[in-house]
Amino acid sequence: MTARRVRALHAALRDDIGDLTTRRPLPGPGLDQLDPFLFLNHHGPQSYPPGNRGLPFGPHPHRGFETVTFILEGELAHRDSGGHESVIRAGGVQWMTAGRGLVHAELSPDSFKRSGGPLEILQLWVNLPGRLKMTEPRYTGLQKEEIPSFPVGDGRATLNLISGAWDGRDGPIRSLTDVFMSVLACSPGARPSLPVAAGRAVFLYVVRGAVTVGGQRAEAFRLVEMEEDGDAVELEAAEDAVLLFGHAPPLGEPVVAHGPFVMNTRDEIMQAIRDYQAGLFG
Repeated sequence: MTARRVRALHAALRDDIGDLTTRRPLPGPGLDQLDPFLFLNHHGPQSYPPGNRGLPFGPHPHRGFETVTFILEGELAHRDSGGHESVIRAGGVQWMTAGRGLVHAELSPDSFKRSGGPLEILQLWVNLPGRLKMTEPRYTGLQKEEIPSFPVGDGRATLNLISGAWDGRDGPIRSLTDVFMSVLACSPGARPSLPVAAGRAVFLYVVRGAVTVGGQRAEAFRLVEMEEDGDAVELEAAEDAVLLFGHAPPLGEPVVAHGPFVMNTRDEIMQAIRDYQAGLFG
């Protein structure tokens, strides 16, 4: 396999939401999107005291894309207008297809607000093509034990498979747009080689620790933008590290975003606003 080179490293910018520590590498000053990956918020790591108010993400609408939420520490309660409800613990993932529109809330469960504790959550937005923007909403919440894991890099790294295929097995999420998504945990000395077919966009974000990619050191809170000149991503970890690793075919469509809506045209954004105001999101 031929290793892809690094095009650029993008630091996450600090943008706290109240008392919630928040960093955002995408979009950023040097990168609007990594088609079809649109947006990443990294909340924490931090520790909440007992008697806290929890997360601030009360009911809000979405249309036209999907959210993938990684709960690394703490717990996250989800409820939406499609009737889906769950509490996902550390190591779990939520995958929500907003599609034609729904209203959801992402809050801390009462037990977390009472007792407090560590919290680290990341949310990634994945665009949908025009033909699927009005698809039926859906939601899947996965606990850690429902996510298959595979040894990679001579057994010094573990790939936790969320969607796509690895080693002859499919992840528990069936992506509408052929998205491969995983969480990669590396021990010192790990040198995983991760295959990526030609023509696919790579999403690689360093959550913790540091790795070397294409001869460049990428530390925590860095998004690695890759060239399209190879069929593998090759890493080396000199210390413990955790990364989000995914890839998908680019959509190559216009992106018009306004707050919680992502569509192809301005007229579609205005229609989304009208539909939400009319109560059509449930």
